[in-house]
Amino acid sequence: MKEVLLQTIRNLVLVSLFLSGPAGAMTIGQTVELGKLETFAGTTFSVPANNSKNTLVQIWASWCPFCQRQNVYLEKFVKQVPPNSINIITISIDKQPQLAKDYMSKHGYTFPAAMMTPELNKSLGKVKVIPVLLILDKNNKIIYKEVGEIFEEDFADLKRFAK
Repeated sequence: MKEVLLQTIRNLVLVSLFLSGPAGAMTIGQTVELGKLETFAGTTFSVPANNSKNTLVQIWASWCPFCQRQNVYLEKFVKQVPPNSINIITISIDKQPQLAKDYMSKHGYTFPAAMMTPELNKSLGKVKVIPVLLILDKNNKIIYKEVGEIFEEDFADLKRFAK
């Protein structure tokens, strides 16, 4: 019964993706200006000017069940890649920042998280489906894009982007 329910949910998500079209304007090769982001931990995230690493960007919300599962895999990924081998930032689209902060705290997640900003929203384009996972190269160009939930084995494959 549980498998049937999960398959039904996956099918609904795929139909939703098909009907809504592509997620925003995010395309391979597009440059994304992340700017400076204030994380929930009170630090500032920005890609260094002399950046030599790729950057993983995940867009999520605390109320999204697919994001909730994917965040578990992201936390494992963060602990498995060598320190400082990839920049990581996650962006919440929650309407109230406190909801996202409480969610991060409740689950004890260590990956950096910030709120979507108007500037970042303009750079990315309208986010229509979550979660969205992007890998940006050292010049902030999108080199990998996944829309919808990815699984633990997919995160294992993303280790190739850590340098």
